[in-house]
Amino acid sequence: MAGGFRRGNRQRLPKLEGRGELQELEREGPFKEWLGMPDLYRYFLVVEGEKYSYQTEDAELPVAVGDRVVFRYKETKGGNWIDRNSLGKAIDPSEYQ
Repeated sequence: MAGGFRRGNRQRLPKLEGRGELQELEREGPFKEWLGMPDLYRYFLVVEGEKYSYQTEDAELPVAVGDRVVFRYKETKGGNWIDRNSLGKAIDPSEYQ
């Protein structure tokens, strides 16, 4: 199927956005899903009291406990999963000088 083609006329659900102070950070891994795939690390984050999961190939995240973070996520039966490459530090314009 061609990229961007959608069957039917259903509206796409908008991405959910999370932001707040990172309170806890825990790493699991590395995991090998299959031969030839890079190691995957699973992170469990607590932001403003809500739990989120994040999976990436990076052994270290660009954020630390105490940072204000922003990200996109989706709600699943297994919990809230942060979208790949969407986790980053939130920039406050009043502090950006």
